[in-house]
Amino acid sequence: MTDDTSDAQSLTPDDLELLRRPLYGFLSVAAGPVPAQPRPVWFEVTDAGAIQLFTEPDALKVRRLGRDPRASIVVAAPVGEPERWVSVAGSTTVESDGAHELVARLAARYWDLDDPVRARQLEEILADEQVRVVIHPEKVRRFSF
Repeated sequence: MTDDTSDAQSLTPDDLELLRRPLYGFLSVAAGPVPAQPRPVWFEVTDAGAIQLFTEPDALKVRRLGRDPRASIVVAAPVGEPERWVSVAGSTTVESDGAHELVARLAARYWDLDDPVRARQLEEILADEQVRVVIHPEKVRRFSF
């Protein structure tokens, strides 16, 4: 069992392997309700080790991040695999550029876009304005068993 609760800012190769899989991340924002109410999100780890996701610019999470820019995401291996998770916490930025490209990459990662229903849903998302929320790691924690 490995339980690393250090305040390391860097993702390890094992962390990156898990984060590059099409798994849901559970996002919590600092200015949210107490106790936190994480929400499942699609996400992508960048080459620089940041975590990014997309949302509408008027989403509640964006308004909350405007009050307090801290957020965290937890990603866990699915049932049937050895227990393992990675948590990334840090300050965020909300970026207006690159959001539609991120949507397209993530849709291809999470959905079968040969399915006409999914392709139509992607078109609907792309028709709306989107922003990127980028978590800049300040604390990385992990567990494996």
